[in-house]
Amino acid sequence: MTLKRNICAVVPVKDTRQAKQRLAGVLSAAQRRALALAMCEDVLAALAEATELAGVLVVTVDEAVRRLADRYGAEVTGEAADAGHTAAVAAAAARLTAQRLAMLTLPADIPLLEAIDIEWLIASHRDAGAGFTIVPARDERGSNAVLCAPADAVPLRFGDDSFFPHLAAARSRGLAPQVLRLERIALDIDTPDDLALLLDGTWPTRAHALLAGWRRDRMSA
Repeated sequence: MTLKRNICAVVPVKDTRQAKQRLAGVLSAAQRRALALAMCEDVLAALAEATELAGVLVVTVDEAVRRLADRYGAEVTGEAADAGHTAAVAAAAARLTAQRLAMLTLPADIPLLEAIDIEWLIASHRDAGAGFTIVPARDERGSNAVLCAPADAVPLRFGDDSFFPHLAAARSRGLAPQVLRLERIALDIDTPDDLALLLDGTWPTRAHALLAGWRRDRMSA
């Protein structure tokens, strides 16, 4: 079986009105929501340009996110969307397995993502004949992209320290996990330090433009 165009991207997105609580000390609730939506759009735009994907499935009950998904041609499901990241991905994996699709799941807060990152990840997965490929967060604690073929090949459990447990879970299923370290996927935005890293660059993303605009406004106030 070839994996070419047999992989669906899954992006769980929780209610953006409650987004990014760890940034409450530096951003208002309205700013956190705006940032979450900007990052989500950055991710969806990159996925829409990735020619190797069979489709994109967004798991959410947030109406603003639904509108973004529609704009980029993504399918939307609300199944388990309000039950946490792990439950949302598990429900999507079951759905894709029934459709005989593999799953590439990514969070909605990796705004530097580009289509070429997706193409590289899929090509590496295919060339290695892997059943499980993972891209860790920059601190090698979180799991910022996971490709499972089939979609339910490995039970996924997300959280701050999911990377090494995911490696162990893959091995327990008889799979040799392939680890890729991709800089743009590795940067997820959760803390003020993450914000600083994003602002330090000159990235052509909606999230960067939003943050840079807020910084200019503060400096001119």
